[in-house]
Amino acid sequence: MGVGRRVLLPFADRAEAGVALAEVLAEAGLTDPVVLALPRGGVEIAAPIAERLGVPMDVLVTRKIGHPWQPELGMGAIAEGGEPVFDASLLSRVRTSAAELAPVVERERQELARRVAAYRGGRRLPELAGRDVVVVDDGLATGGTARAALRAVRAAGPRRLVLAVPVGAPNTVRALADEADEVVVLATPPGFHAVGQWYEKFDQLTDADVLRLLGQER
Repeated sequence: MGVGRRVLLPFADRAEAGVALAEVLAEAGLTDPVVLALPRGGVEIAAPIAERLGVPMDVLVTRKIGHPWQPELGMGAIAEGGEPVFDASLLSRVRTSAAELAPVVERERQELARRVAAYRGGRRLPELAGRDVVVVDDGLATGGTARAALRAVRAAGPRRLVLAVPVGAPNTVRALADEADEVVVLATPPGFHAVGQWYEKFDQLTDADVLRLLGQER
């Protein structure tokens, strides 16, 4: 795990956090990198990173898999090109099986496909095999979507897989260390309850915001 230079929390907004994270990644010795942002919030973090590195940015779409009767409870996640990744301990605690979540998974697959079409149209993901791939999000709380994203990217055969976030829950950052070759995080503060608590401005982005940011990078 790599912890970046000292930062003051909270960040003003995602753009400020992205600039700070970009400076750390610029010194990481990346080879032929590509930046993949987890929409929606990760796109605003990734834009200044891609600009600072002078490399392409694209999105890697993920969706949370919620409990059928409590959708905000994340039972797992799925990323485009990957299979569902479930929280086994949580499944056990709430006495739910992966099979019981099949209808939820199917709905999330459909929404994932809609977002892929909206953000990328007919374009395919950039070539990832043999390259340094930087997966970017705006923070790590439970880490479910990041885990699904990392496993999907790993299956594509990158040379080096880096997860980069401005802020993360300490336990989650440690838990994801085995999923990436390196986790770059600017801050792992105690008392972590939600990503938004570490930003003064944490507006929810829209599909239009994502398309605008992708268009600027291109």
